[in-house]
Amino acid sequence: MSLLHRQLSQVLTVWSWKRRLDVPLYPAIGLHFRTFCTAVSEADPIQIHKNKLFLWFSHLPQEEKQFGGYFSPETMHVDPLILERKAEERAALLSSPLQTRPLASDSVTVEKLFEHTDGWSGGRGLNVLLYGAVGTGKSTVIRKLVLDWCNGATLTQFKLLVPFSCEDLSQLSKVSSLRDLVGRKYLHLRKHPLLSGEGDQAKDVLFLFNGMERMKLDFRIGSSELCSDPNEGLPPNVVVVNLLRKYLLPEASILVTTRLSALDRVPQKYVSRYAQICGFSDPDRQRAYFTSRLLQQSGKSAHNYGAQELIELLYLNLQRESQLAAACFLPSYCWLTCATLHFLHFTDAKAPIRTLTGIYTSFLRMNFGGEVLGSGTATNVPLQEQNSSLMLYVVRTVGKLAFDGVTFKRTSFSEDELEQWIGGKTKTDEELRQLAMFRTDVLDFFLAPCVERSKDLPDSLSENDQCRYVFAVPAMQEYLAALYVVLGENKSALEKMTKQVSVAIGQAGEDVSALFNILSKFIPLRIFAVFNLLKLFPKLYEKISSRNRGSIAKTMASEMFRTEDSYNEDVLDQVEQSLLGVHGPQPKQYCEKQPFELYPIFMGGLLHYGNRTLLQQLGCNIQSTTVVQITKALRKYLVRELSKPQPPEELMDLLVLLYEFQNPRLTAEVLASIRSIRLTNIRMTSLKCFILSSVLSCTPASYRLQEMDLSSCLLTHEILTILCPAFRHTRNLRLCDNPLLDSGVSTLLEALPGNQSLTHLSLMHTGLGDKAALELAERIQQHTGLQELNVAYNNIGDNAALALVDACREHPSIHTVHLYLNSLSDVGKQSLYVRGVPQSNGRKVKVLASVTEGSDISEDWHPILGVIRENAKSWDRQRVKQQLQVFLRDLEWGRQQQQSLWKRLHFRRVEKGVRKTLRMLERDIKPPSSGYNR
Repeated sequence: MSLLHRQLSQVLTVWSWKRRLDVPLYPAIGLHFRTFCTAVSEADPIQIHKNKLFLWFSHLPQEEKQFGGYFSPETMHVDPLILERKAEERAALLSSPLQTRPLASDSVTVEKLFEHTDGWSGGRGLNVLLYGAVGTGKSTVIRKLVLDWCNGATLTQFKLLVPFSCEDLSQLSKVSSLRDLVGRKYLHLRKHPLLSGEGDQAKDVLFLFNGMERMKLDFRIGSSELCSDPNEGLPPNVVVVNLLRKYLLPEASILVTTRLSALDRVPQKYVSRYAQICGFSDPDRQRAYFTSRLLQQSGKSAHNYGAQELIELLYLNLQRESQLAAACFLPSYCWLTCATLHFLHFTDAKAPIRTLTGIYTSFLRMNFGGEVLGSGTATNVPLQEQNSSLMLYVVRTVGKLAFDGVTFKRTSFSEDELEQWIGGKTKTDEELRQLAMFRTDVLDFFLAPCVERSKDLPDSLSENDQCRYVFAVPAMQEYLAALYVVLGENKSALEKMTKQVSVAIGQAGEDVSALFNILSKFIPLRIFAVFNLLKLFPKLYEKISSRNRGSIAKTMASEMFRTEDSYNEDVLDQVEQSLLGVHGPQPKQYCEKQPFELYPIFMGGLLHYGNRTLLQQLGCNIQSTTVVQITKALRKYLVRELSKPQPPEELMDLLVLLYEFQNPRLTAEVLASIRSIRLTNIRMTSLKCFILSSVLSCTPASYRLQEMDLSSCLLTHEILTILCPAFRHTRNLRLCDNPLLDSGVSTLLEALPGNQSLTHLSLMHTGLGDKAALELAERIQQHTGLQELNVAYNNIGDNAALALVDACREHPSIHTVHLYLNSLSDVGKQSLYVRGVPQSNGRKVKVLASVTEGSDISEDWHPILGVIRENAKSWDRQRVKQQLQVFLRDLEWGRQQQQSLWKRLHFRRVEKGVRKTLRMLERDIKPPSSGYNR
């Protein structure tokens, strides 16, 4: 709703543009708009009005640009469910989209609401009141309605549609007539005869008042005088009241949108029809929304294919009647789901910086930007209290509940707990009035009945506590808890008291100092010491506040590196699973202590300047001094934690934290304490690759990693391009067990010349063929510091292997090449062995092609078997068996060539180890670790 308010309030600015409108401003709607405008007569003020309304209402907010381009509202619009309500049931609510499934025939359109019924009295226009909770889609419906009217697709019985923002009207302090109000926004309509009040011309006019809860309408005669003259100046709220009374332009029709709590501000006798907008009540509407959003990419077929898969997984999760389906009952959460999935799956190297914290902050700004917590009809309330930020109220109530849940590792809450945290201790009537509004309009936006409780809770808890509530999406609990902490709402009693005294003394300022100077001449020294003590309170408060921010940093670091968390996946995979569901076997046992790994990451992201700017628009200010103090303490704690070895999942979460923080200096200081990045078995998506490259780009050019291990990360050619900038930072690069293929290796070789410190490169089991091996042979000289090359377990044949080894022999520093488990013949292996013989200059390149070298056992047979044992479970078992059988054949032939009993026994010992590994593979037993890695 707030975005539409801003559009309406700025429409005058747009209309100051040139009158020639045949140049399309938005690529997706340009052709349609040009066709529409060429048929327009510029002399007709109504046609000019349609042109300008269409131009402005086609404009999309900044948040929509993250979906991969510009597209029109028509292509992404899905009609939410709208139900007509009788007057006596106007406050009825749909209990749950999973419990109440209205028939399709029950749904109405806004156009149908303006059809005259049998009870309609001729000569009077209809007053339709469209209401709904936050996030149900009121703003989207109004946007589409205006565009369709401009196109002649709906409400064609009205020649003129005049939209107003009630937020705008509530800001006007001077009196204005109806025609002045219209002319102020729509200059070309100032003298239009439809608004003159003469005859019944106003029957062709539809007024639209969006966000009626922003205005204090009072229908009592003593408070708002009667007026029938469109030219008489009155306060804006009185003008609106007379329009609704049908005393002013009675023939005109009116559409009013409002929140649930403001329903009764318009007396029932002045409302012709009530209609409740109820969001998306079934998975099919939700799927249509996801399809319209996720399939509108930049035309890349790969993206569209991936989007189709995401939509299918989403639909399966919705059909399970999951908690996600309950959340997506609100179109706003459908938007959040699409934005998150687009962030997780469609990030590429050219994408602008977007963060998960930024998505959630933008989501709240779209829904609560400019929203204030109204004070009912009270007139004796100070103005600053009447305009208190609704988002700040959310943080102090729902955020407090979220923080309590995170503290005690709980995701569900009873009704008593909601009453305790949301209701709190209210004392005044005004506080009770605000609480009632909040419960009616906003609480259901964040909290929903738990629909999966029977699967998650133990029987004892399930029976004793039938009604429990959870956050609509799990990550929202962690976001609000993080915001609650970073805003400093969890202050201790001492800190609150100290701040109050500090503020009081600070306001006194120079007067206090002057008073001290005077009193010091007349009062005893010991009493004067008390006054001097009071002067210390500002410094004392600052010291306590600094310690509190240090504890925030300590909490972030400790939460980041929890070893007892039940999840093994990194935090981005957990976010994805919460949206797409978990496929395959799931643990059935109930875990009482829930992990909250996003919580510290959101705290870091909220300190970023861009998010703080958005939060400031919501009335939530995070001071720069707070950011500096938390950042300083956080660096110390992170560096200390990173001195200990971290599992790959925890290390990935750290990279996400640094990325969300968007602080290059902090990132460089933290990474300076890291000498290796091991992300083995992490599913490296395009986003994770982008995060890794982005974080490493903050380091100086001299920064070097001893090792970067990205083995078994599902790296492909497409996402390898995103990682290329990160490869310049490492000496030992391991990309084993990834489906790179020849194209991926070619991409890698394009990036590697930027790294002049590379010493070890492992491309084992990456699908290399002869083409990639020959290209590697051609470019190997570019890396003068390379010492060891591992291309084992690939598809390299004899000729390509010989060419590669010859290139390595010419290289100044390479001493070892791994070529075992390739498509090599016996003759090829023998030739490779000959290539390994020391050259005339005494330099030798060790070629590991088999456990034998000619008729002798290779001195490296043990490392070769060790590598095979380490990876036997993940490799193609049948191919490994075949290679081991080739080893046995080579060993048997070599044993037969030996005359020495000692050497034959040595052959037998190696054969025994190979056969043992074969038996383990056949019995599906994991071979013991040999201590050798890739």
